[in-house]
Amino acid sequence: MSKLAAVRPAYWIAGVLLAISVVVPLIVSTYAREEPRLWGFPFFYWYQLLWVFVSAITVSISYRLVTREERRRRAASGLDAGSSRKEGNR
Repeated sequence: MSKLAAVRPAYWIAGVLLAISVVVPLIVSTYAREEPRLWGFPFFYWYQLLWVFVSAITVSISYRLVTREERRRRAASGLDAGSSRKEGNR
């Protein structure tokens, strides 16, 4: 089995979500205009601010997907799932 086939779908989804959050705001042609305006603010400003919230949501979803998959992996391999909580409290 190749290493690529061993990657779980949760990791792929998390990677795609994070890539979208990074790449889309870097594509200047998507927001390099003034219209439409929202409450008097040009499109550029509110579009960038919108991506702050979208990125927070996608990072949160990615984090939950990866931690859930890690818990499943640890449980399947017989590792104590409670020890990860103890390490996080240090």
